[in-house]
Amino acid sequence: MDKNLRIIYMGTPEFAVPALEILVDEGWNVVAVVTAPDKPKGRGQKLIPSPVKEIALKHGIPVLQPTNLKAPEFLEELKNFQADIQVVVAFRMLPEVVWNMPPKGTFNLHASLLPNYRGAAPINWAIINGEKETGLTTFFLQHEIDTGNIIFQEKEPIHPEDNIGSLYERLMEKGAKLVLKTIEAIAENKVKTSPQNEDQALHHAPKIFKETCKIDWSKSALNIHNLIRGLSPYPAAWTTLDNKICKIYTSEVAESDIEGLQIGEFTSDGKTHLTFQTGKGTLKILEIQMEGKKRMNIQDFLRGYQLG
Repeated sequence: MDKNLRIIYMGTPEFAVPALEILVDEGWNVVAVVTAPDKPKGRGQKLIPSPVKEIALKHGIPVLQPTNLKAPEFLEELKNFQADIQVVVAFRMLPEVVWNMPPKGTFNLHASLLPNYRGAAPINWAIINGEKETGLTTFFLQHEIDTGNIIFQEKEPIHPEDNIGSLYERLMEKGAKLVLKTIEAIAENKVKTSPQNEDQALHHAPKIFKETCKIDWSKSALNIHNLIRGLSPYPAAWTTLDNKICKIYTSEVAESDIEGLQIGEFTSDGKTHLTFQTGKGTLKILEIQMEGKKRMNIQDFLRGYQLG
């Protein structure tokens, strides 16, 4: 197998790190990395590089950090690397002039079984919607986002105890292997793509905003429980308690309603449990974080906090 294929890798967050590392570790010729500009963080607003940039620098790979993907100077720089193929994992939407540049095309790794869950937050929404299965797709980029011809797909079960953290970790590691498998197939000219079946595009996966994370207690206990799982540990589902923002990380569903409690009201013994009435069934809160406080289990929280 010819590993001299010139690869440009595009990605920014932690999710994109294992795929870059596996390509480098397996001896593939990654000639450049494209990632987001460094971001100011913390009190001192110190500029922090992306996780992908850190790995690229560790391996001595040239790094491009364009603010404008259509800027002539960036396009010229990109062209000068003479890439055969571009690999995209958790990066911005690319203009056609970029994804159409290499002769063997540009492929993307997406964390769902496309065409289902196209969009920015496929892992979150699969859990929020109570799916029992998700997966990964590699596909060639074309005009509409997440619509290109599929190269490979792999399924991954969603377990009842999964949250966004645990599922993210598994898909991140599995995704790296799928990127490697895709590169190998392209290098050996063994790629057979298939168009996406629009009849299977049942759900979208839009970006998660603060309002997305707000708990609607009129929904069923199961729906709210899945929302909490799909947002834990970050950014976390939230509600208000004593007029303060309260993040909820872990919960447990109970089928029966509590007589006399209105939707959104709670009961507690002040020691071991905090249980909310929902539109259908009740929800026990197991892990919580009040505004300005640290995350803690419900027993520790109740020991130190007097509910109004």
